[in-house]
Amino acid sequence: MAPIDEETGMRVEDFDYQLPPELIAQRPVEPRDTSRLLVLHRESGKLEHRRFYELPLYLRPGDVLVLNDTKVIPARLLGKKAKTGGQVEVFLLKPLGGDCWEVLVRPGRRIPPGTEIFFGEGELRARVLDRTPQGGRVVEFQYQGEWEEVLGRLGEVPLPPYIKEKLSDPERYQTVYASKPGSVAAPTAGLHFTPRLLKQLEEKGVRIVYILLHVGLGTFRPVREDVVEKHQMHAEYFRVDEDAARTINEARKKGGRVIAVGTTVVRTLETVATPEGEIKPREGFTELFIYPGYRFKAVEGLITNFHLPRSTLLMLVCAFAGREKILEAYQVAIKERYRFYSFGDAMLIL
Repeated sequence: MAPIDEETGMRVEDFDYQLPPELIAQRPVEPRDTSRLLVLHRESGKLEHRRFYELPLYLRPGDVLVLNDTKVIPARLLGKKAKTGGQVEVFLLKPLGGDCWEVLVRPGRRIPPGTEIFFGEGELRARVLDRTPQGGRVVEFQYQGEWEEVLGRLGEVPLPPYIKEKLSDPERYQTVYASKPGSVAAPTAGLHFTPRLLKQLEEKGVRIVYILLHVGLGTFRPVREDVVEKHQMHAEYFRVDEDAARTINEARKKGGRVIAVGTTVVRTLETVATPEGEIKPREGFTELFIYPGYRFKAVEGLITNFHLPRSTLLMLVCAFAGREKILEAYQVAIKERYRFYSFGDAMLIL
């Protein structure tokens, strides 16, 4: 494995690996907590092969487990152009206030500003107002009734493009604790938890805390720069309330470890942490990009899935455990036929 050149910086190709296509999980396992768990000990590099329901073996009384309770919205809308009847796909990205949204549209070249689109029997309509610098559109929706009800009836929960099978139960792309609608993709590290497993952890003395980060497509957009440091993350909304901050800070003072469930939790906690690691209650937007060289302030353990090559998610995990250790662990996971990506297996990094 080639070392990183300190003078020219890290290159995106430094975070590449080859994955056999058949290891891309197409459906979730049942029950959720029977997925496999690869445990990586950062200091020694030791690996252990477990099942996710064995997680309580590795967490201690006094630890705090931090989860993201965002909920995926039915962000994919299929409509038609009012003038021609041509089919249009609209993918909701970010609310802009009022009934305006930033969206992606297909086919993009045929949908200029001024285009009107209707969905269903016309109970939801959209007018394209402008283009965005990233090639998306700004649209304004018109509808009767409650937005959530209309969207829930006409929209679909989007799945990542590498999942080719249709999901029989859309709730399997939600965590069991999802409660705050706003994400366009699931925080997939949390998909492995069951109510029973969360209860087991609480009974053991592990504190359970919820924070919020609404996952946007920016998390998954490919890194187009050759040099990692030049990549710009897209802003995502987060919120850490006073109770969550207090619980985390109290646990840390008593020697408990902060275990983040997923990269969204890592980015949120590291955004609101002081240099000393104290968590401050805050809400806003984060563009924090974590890659090797980053000094972690608050997170001491991480539960995460296996990520796409060259992705910002893989770079974050490499920053936490070391690039060589992670890429070596991925090779072991491939050899042992672990399942990868959103519906795949998990890693615990301590």
